[in-house]
Amino acid sequence: MDEQPGVPQVEEGCPPDNPMIFGRVLDGKGAGRPLDWDEARRWQPDREGEVLWVHLCRNRPGVDEWLEDLAIPEPTRELLVSDRTRPRAFREGDTLVATLRGINFNPGAQPEDMLSIQLWCDGKRLVTLRKQPLQTPRLVLKMIDRREAGPNDCGALITEITEAMITRMNRSIVDMNDHLDELEERDVDDDAEEALDRIATIRRNCLGLKRHMGPMHEALEAISRYAPPWFEDHDRREIAESIDRLRRYLEDLDISKESAVVLMDDIRGRSIARNEQATYILTIVAGIFLPLSFLTGLLGINVGGVPGMDDPLAFWEVVALCTGIFAVLLYLFWRWKWL
Repeated sequence: MDEQPGVPQVEEGCPPDNPMIFGRVLDGKGAGRPLDWDEARRWQPDREGEVLWVHLCRNRPGVDEWLEDLAIPEPTRELLVSDRTRPRAFREGDTLVATLRGINFNPGAQPEDMLSIQLWCDGKRLVTLRKQPLQTPRLVLKMIDRREAGPNDCGALITEITEAMITRMNRSIVDMNDHLDELEERDVDDDAEEALDRIATIRRNCLGLKRHMGPMHEALEAISRYAPPWFEDHDRREIAESIDRLRRYLEDLDISKESAVVLMDDIRGRSIARNEQATYILTIVAGIFLPLSFLTGLLGINVGGVPGMDDPLAFWEVVALCTGIFAVLLYLFWRWKWL
């Protein structure tokens, strides 16, 4: 994130003395001001349209106590800080509770290693919680800090977060399709094993993303259908657009998976054909030289009575005989269309 004058920089990990990664008070006009952990715990709206957004490390001390101060029921508190990360969403009175998943773009991570983010919102406060670094909230935070038409209420903030998560999913799908296109265009005959390994990795990524993105689709539909009244109609339309995009991405995953299977079968088929061709050639060679080997082996046995032992022209006679046999075999193989 680019450094902004007067704006505290976002830490990659949790601060050592509190669980808050960052906090902002939205002014209802697309911008926001930062605040610290003590201010966030005491915050009350000063004017109409103000919204608090606090992003926390869910596995740090102090989180559960503050959630209890917000009068969040114990089962919901346990869900917000637990490692049960299957995407889901539900309404609890006038609050919205959800668990969403995003692509893990941390160094060394695989696309299917998705990260979860839990959120709780009552229309005035939005609390998002994560365990491992997730880049999506930072993208939305950048919009707020740069005053680039950022979200102006909780509904818009939630839709921006979900839209950013889905957009980053598309990046992984596009990358996998680019790899498949590259493998289809290049000649992989000389390095079929490497190509098959790459395709197998792409298939695993497709399956992993499909397994996690399916429940994400259901969670977004639950938000659109059951969100409280402060989640306005235009927010529901935005969520509906995100659902439609996610559905298209799921279809793209199916196409990528099928393309990977077709490409893998094609590479394996060509490899089998090359092996069969080599085996066929070796069989032809063995069929030609087997009679000649038998003849030369028979004449080369070290026993008495071998014809031509005392004839100086016997060697050339044997050579002529082998040449004749070789020619006859070539003719027969050609006649039988073996060559």
